[in-house]
Amino acid sequence: MNNKIVYTPGPTSVRENVRLARSNKTTNPDIDKDFFDFYKKTCDNIAKIIKTKNDVYILSGEGILGLESACASLTEKGDRVLVIDNGVFGRGFKDFVSLYGGDAVLFSKEHTKDIDVNELKDFLEKDNDFKYATIVHCDTPTGVLNNLSEICPLLKKYNILTIVDSVAAMGGEEFKVDEWEIDIALGGSQKAISAPAGLTIVSVSEDAKKSIKLRKSNVIGFYCNLGIWENYYDKNSFPYTMPISDILGLGKAIDNIIDEKIENVLDRHKKIASATRKALKEYGLDLFLTKGYSSTVTAIKIPKNIGALKLSNYMLEKHNTLVATSLGEYKEDILRIGHMGENARLEKIINILNTIDQSLKQLGFNSNKNLVELFNKFYE
Repeated sequence: MNNKIVYTPGPTSVRENVRLARSNKTTNPDIDKDFFDFYKKTCDNIAKIIKTKNDVYILSGEGILGLESACASLTEKGDRVLVIDNGVFGRGFKDFVSLYGGDAVLFSKEHTKDIDVNELKDFLEKDNDFKYATIVHCDTPTGVLNNLSEICPLLKKYNILTIVDSVAAMGGEEFKVDEWEIDIALGGSQKAISAPAGLTIVSVSEDAKKSIKLRKSNVIGFYCNLGIWENYYDKNSFPYTMPISDILGLGKAIDNIIDEKIENVLDRHKKIASATRKALKEYGLDLFLTKGYSSTVTAIKIPKNIGALKLSNYMLEKHNTLVATSLGEYKEDILRIGHMGENARLEKIINILNTIDQSLKQLGFNSNKNLVELFNKFYE
């Protein structure tokens, strides 16, 4: 199991120093002041990466916990919520809104491109009575990237709070929480940050905190209530026992990003993503998206006579390489390259492109070109 080559859009490869950090001797996180300080320092370092002065928390649970917690904390029965849908996870927010009694209104657009800000502007001019809106930064099943720098300030003009799922983008795409006026920003440990799965990252604005405090009804449940985190550090009291080994690993993964410098990390992602897309197109494959490409995920349309699932199964069986197709209606059609985090390294992308090249040709794809040579031509 441990010898597989894993190249999925999360979980991603984990650097050796992160694994070693997780193996350190642990303490009692409920009462050890040194651990409270380490946790707070890790949160503050994350805040630097995502450019925010808002409080940042690390929750014990995979990224979906953050999506549900944000909706659970803001939603009261009958609240109208705008769900901006141009992807599987974008549309999926509707279920969380409905689960907590909200009235989800879909703003649904094609999944093949990013949200058109002018179309959203026209929509809001006619209907803007929403407590909050949800939007996905990078929708992992297709890799579409939405322009938060224009979308979130637009929503804020109408006093609409924003929940942003940046699980597949945080650490691999530019992310300016404060400048873009994002109220609740959500990330995950296992994607571009390249720590093991199991932790959610969340930043909460003062406006979001105020909305939670002014609720007429209590938040349903405890674990998904973001309000329980306020002033945890001043009180030296976590809401529940923290998974200390996971957080030690995350702290080291965040250190890796800071040591490399976030600007260099983003540039590395961008250059690899761009060269990958250009190489695939010249090779003879079609990209799923027409615009709105992310630097963390590339979705490729696989010819129907081969099929994405058949290709991924073949790569696992013949090359011991684990790659992912997509989700929902796209799982038979799309193969995804997750060039994010530690996977966004030259040696890793070259290896996976070589395996895709060999596997496609072995399954009957006709091309006289070489994916790695094409990638090298376009990499700058």
